[in-house]
Amino acid sequence: MSFNSLVFLIFLVTVLVLYYVLPHRVRWIMLLIASYIFYAYWNFYLIFLILSTTLVSYLAGLFIGKAKKQATRNFFLVITLVICFGLLLFFKYFNFLSGSLTALFRIFGMQVDDFFLDLILPVGISFYTFQTLSYVIDVYRGSIEPERHIGYFALFVSYFPQLVAGPIERPQDLIPQLKEKHKFDKNNLWQGFKIMAAGFVKKVVIADTLASYVDSVYNAPDLGQVTGFSVLLATAVFIIQIYCDFSGYSDIATGCAKMMGVDLTVNFDRPLSSESLNDFWSRWHISLNTWFRDYVYLPLNYRAMGKKHL
Repeated sequence: MSFNSLVFLIFLVTVLVLYYVLPHRVRWIMLLIASYIFYAYWNFYLIFLILSTTLVSYLAGLFIGKAKKQATRNFFLVITLVICFGLLLFFKYFNFLSGSLTALFRIFGMQVDDFFLDLILPVGISFYTFQTLSYVIDVYRGSIEPERHIGYFALFVSYFPQLVAGPIERPQDLIPQLKEKHKFDKNNLWQGFKIMAAGFVKKVVIADTLASYVDSVYNAPDLGQVTGFSVLLATAVFIIQIYCDFSGYSDIATGCAKMMGVDLTVNFDRPLSSESLNDFWSRWHISLNTWFRDYVYLPLNYRAMGKKHL
């Protein structure tokens, strides 16, 4: 289900009405069902992927939390990483790797037929995979306790506002907010509406408009008629287009959650006003960059120095 569609607006209004009409004790059930409907709208059969990732990471968290031996904890962590990353890599990169290997074999004179699978890229698979792995790794590190309520954990993985394009939320930030009893607040609705409106302007008005110009230059039928200035302008415009596209989706997600009293991570902090490349990356897709910093770069860096990273 695309954010910039009439179906989503009808869906959102329905969810908000049910959210504030239903008792708090059953809100998580409604949100979980709504999130799965939101995800299944793209392709019903791919819902088994998010269900599999949810179940594997939930059970891994419980087993790691109960395990007394470090070897047992390591085992469940590795199994979770292999399954979750395996699904992600298979659906995103199998055909690319297959094509690359086929081309390599042919360079050496081997007669190899093309082998591609008719795969549909699951929407949001990178985001909910990283989000579930952050939970399992944090439980492994002992920085959080395992979540025993499978319903709230499943909602943490599939919460529809940030399911498609992030931000990637940490369990200690999102799960408590999902459990909290949020009363109807007109200020939250208004603030959320304004954030969503800004996101729609970025995505629909700016990004989609600029995309038509960029495509007309880069995909021109006769490249000989494209001037150098047009290419430079299209390149500069493309940067703005990408920013408004990504940032617009994040704003819509943040505004949508805000209407329910949930505060998501700020994902873009005016990156185009950055004064240096380092400053730019610290403001661009913040939740994704900090995820790689905390779960990939720092652990590897500490390991290289012979230290333990917590």
